[in-house]
Amino acid sequence: MCGILGIVAQSPVNQLLYDGLLLLQHRGQDAAGIVSGEGNTLHMQRGSGMVRDVFRTRNMRSLPGNIGIAHCRYPTAGSASKVSEAQPFYVNSPFGIVLGHNGNLTNAEALKEEMFRLDLRHINTNSDSEVLLNVLAHELETASIRLRLDPQTIFEAVANVHRRCRGAYAVVAMIAGYGLLAFRDPYGIRPAVIGTNEVDGRTEYMVASESVALDALGYKLLRDIEPGEAVFIDSEGRFFSQQCAQVPSLNPCIFEYVYLARPDSLIDGVSVYEARLNMGQKLAEKIAREFGHLKIDVVIPIPDSSRPSALQLAMNLGVPYREGFVKNRYIGRTFIMPGQEVRKKSVRQKLNAISLEFRGKNVLLVDDSIVRGTTSREIVQMAREAGAVNVFFASAAPPVRFPNVYGIDMPTRSELIAADRTEDEVAKEIGADALIYQELDALKDAIRALNPAITSFETSCFDGKYVTGDVTIDYLYEVEARRNAGRDSDDDPDNAQLDLNLDLSVRN
Repeated sequence: MCGILGIVAQSPVNQLLYDGLLLLQHRGQDAAGIVSGEGNTLHMQRGSGMVRDVFRTRNMRSLPGNIGIAHCRYPTAGSASKVSEAQPFYVNSPFGIVLGHNGNLTNAEALKEEMFRLDLRHINTNSDSEVLLNVLAHELETASIRLRLDPQTIFEAVANVHRRCRGAYAVVAMIAGYGLLAFRDPYGIRPAVIGTNEVDGRTEYMVASESVALDALGYKLLRDIEPGEAVFIDSEGRFFSQQCAQVPSLNPCIFEYVYLARPDSLIDGVSVYEARLNMGQKLAEKIAREFGHLKIDVVIPIPDSSRPSALQLAMNLGVPYREGFVKNRYIGRTFIMPGQEVRKKSVRQKLNAISLEFRGKNVLLVDDSIVRGTTSREIVQMAREAGAVNVFFASAAPPVRFPNVYGIDMPTRSELIAADRTEDEVAKEIGADALIYQELDALKDAIRALNPAITSFETSCFDGKYVTGDVTIDYLYEVEARRNAGRDSDDDPDNAQLDLNLDLSVRN
């Protein structure tokens, strides 16, 4: 769940990239980086922490150029930040390439071995994004016969990346002296959009994870990048695109609509806000149908992403909607905080109950989902301490029972509260008097109603079906083992920032 951004403009892009990262900060708070291009020279600044902490005025001055990419990182390995794994990554050969990646490669370990044994490339970090960069670099080198790139050669290289790489990936890359490249995996799991802006009769282009970055920076949404498609904007601002996958199909991650994306974004033609309203309506229908015996006095959302669902649910049930929790916005999102103890400690720092809305009432709390249960358990207890008579809990998403291996931090079943429990058992675990989950088919219908062209979703965390077809039990065991080993190992103390100027000559 990282944020990616790329811009080709008529004027310096450093401020635009910084502002765009702030708009995508919800997609990753672990590290951030910007690379700008000035002719054949790339300028890089990256570091650990929030966007506002990584960049200072002096850093922005050292990022000249009218083309650039940016990235905010969300770790999926459960470890503390390492500046060596902050993106964008770069390689000097063959042309000087930097890359930012959102997603996760499921065959990264096999690719590492291939890189070393066949491609004679060495991977320096544990990041699959560095693996992806080196695969792209190798394929560009192989495809470029005259050591001079053109769009067709680049698209041929991307086609070979699709052939070799498995998993989820939305990518922005910059090739020194040539232009900006963006592409999406053949299944369209992770989102990416293109926007344009007209300046003095010329078109500027922006690629981003979510449309909200385009809107706020004055760009007009052109369209989503299609699954398997690659787009290339050269340094002169000329736009090229081509389908590079043999059998592309659209399977957007359904969790983007449930939780990950901002409500003011459009993803694959679907308004995230409208999708969440529809989720609330579907949930209300289930409550009226199966839980009509519950005496609900008030509906209260868990800020922030559940608000649209809770509002629509309350309206459909004819029950008052109230804001019962005040959120401290200076505490990060608990879902993307690595480590269970950090999440648990932060819940009460993050939320405070308004006793007036709970005292003496039967309260229905609405959240977007229940993943580990830590937050839900603490919130139910807070509601009781605030005076609630009964605390019912509704989830706008189905039970999360399976690991996600496509870039969301829920990779082991042992961490998922619903993995081996019935709904009644989960209710008992979180201390709720009743628990209502969304049905998976209802969730799909809520989103598909806004774009019937989406016939399939990536829903593995709910149903255990992995759309890429390469995820095995052995693979999941390996992921869990690596995750546990990462927790036990000492974290890299390197928490500095990298401020680099890379002189990368373009070979003609």
